[in-house]
Amino acid sequence: MSTASVSFRPGAVLADLLPASRVRDIALVVGGAALTGLAAQIAVPVPGSPVPVTGQTFAALLVGTAFGARRSFLSLALYALAGMAGVPWFAGGTSGAGGASFGYVLGMLLAATVAGALARRGADRSVLRTAGTMALGSALIYAVGVPYLALSTGMSFGAAVAAALTPFLIGDALKAALAMGLLPAAWKLAGRK
Repeated sequence: MSTASVSFRPGAVLADLLPASRVRDIALVVGGAALTGLAAQIAVPVPGSPVPVTGQTFAALLVGTAFGARRSFLSLALYALAGMAGVPWFAGGTSGAGGASFGYVLGMLLAATVAGALARRGADRSVLRTAGTMALGSALIYAVGVPYLALSTGMSFGAAVAAALTPFLIGDALKAALAMGLLPAAWKLAGRK
């Protein structure tokens, strides 16, 4: 029995393991947007915060690392534009650009793109690098979402941090831990084919 492993070209992301075609890329972009929208429906209200805990940030960061920067940017842009146009797939079935948590959607667009660029450099292939990618992605989401929330609600920046960042840190750590297991394992499985 052979134990040969597959060698991957430098700069590959998990989506590149699928046969290349325009249809593949379109399906990935639409599928990434749909996955993010579906994950946003897992929404748990946080007392004292206008922002719920959702699976949306986890999905956006997974799309980023699995698809690469270009496809993840297009996926999250489609997600944002469709939600702005009225598709009820933002957190808890909402839509539109005027909500207090829309800044998080914009932050996810940035975070997925950066995570995708890092994944092209191998940041999703080990536990520690995946942890760093997820931490940076989460920080980018907050860097856009928290100030947007403060501006849209009239909260002070400190109040916005207390209401819409601090309560989510443990959940983000759990999401990062899940990604730290999933992504490197997916690469190991792919290497065994």
